[in-house]
Amino acid sequence: MKKVFIDGSAGTTGLRIFERLSNRKDLELVKLPEELRKDPEARKQALNSCDIAFLCLPDAAAMEAVSLIENDHVTVLDTSTAHRTNPDWAYGFPELGESFKNKVLSSKRIAVPGCHASGFIALVAPLVENGILPKQALLSAHSITGYSGGGKQMIAQYEANDRDGLLDAPRQYGLTQQHKHLKEIKAVCGLEAAPVFCPIVSDFYSGMVMTVPVFASQLMPGKTAEDIKALYKSMYAGPLVTYKETMDEGGFLSGAGLSGKDTMEVTVCGNDERILLLARYDNLGKGASGAAVECLNMVLGCDLTEGLEL
Repeated sequence: MKKVFIDGSAGTTGLRIFERLSNRKDLELVKLPEELRKDPEARKQALNSCDIAFLCLPDAAAMEAVSLIENDHVTVLDTSTAHRTNPDWAYGFPELGESFKNKVLSSKRIAVPGCHASGFIALVAPLVENGILPKQALLSAHSITGYSGGGKQMIAQYEANDRDGLLDAPRQYGLTQQHKHLKEIKAVCGLEAAPVFCPIVSDFYSGMVMTVPVFASQLMPGKTAEDIKALYKSMYAGPLVTYKETMDEGGFLSGAGLSGKDTMEVTVCGNDERILLLARYDNLGKGASGAAVECLNMVLGCDLTEGLEL
């Protein structure tokens, strides 16, 4: 039986990982008493006595946690931003191809993708890799997400009885174009420039839709939306990431359509001139804790979907 320690189990992502693992018979969860949860020595002992450590921490704390690990047998799954562009770490999105899958399987250090980044990368990285979209492409993207992505403080704001009326309407953020996922997006997709990114948080708990608009003229010569559809169809056949011919609900697409699930759906909409690349998933599922548990399942060699909500 493998021992698992969740460092940062009180946060939104950590709690959701704990929920997915707590009933599994193949794992033993290492837990610290509340009074020792932030104690450096207690954390160090737990990190070195487990087989797999989830880091659900701010970047600086995640890097500190890694520095505390002296046991070479410990596999680290980091859900923070700290190591996502580090070439020594595996990037935990195995659906992107055999090289990503093999690195997850062979690595002791795995960076779990960011929520917004997961959708953008699922849509764009294959197009650059397969010569459909040039790496010089200047792209934009917008993403609508549930408020749980902002963590406990934002959840409390949205769920307060006397909340600010401004929360009743969608709110755009990342206005300085310095969103923390941009470096990850640029690096993993192989783009020369980060996209203009417009994330929007709205009044629903969880779920998200990432949209990347592309002019057909931006594609490589001779390539069309049909080539994109064919590529997605060949790559994303499930069980966790699936290409769908259509995802709309009577001409609309709900950001909460996969709330509570650990899956992702991708599709292509638009026309011969203006193309919409769309990915729908749960920001706490395939966008965070679900992706982390998927990587755990790979490390353990068990069914990819064990403990996940499909």
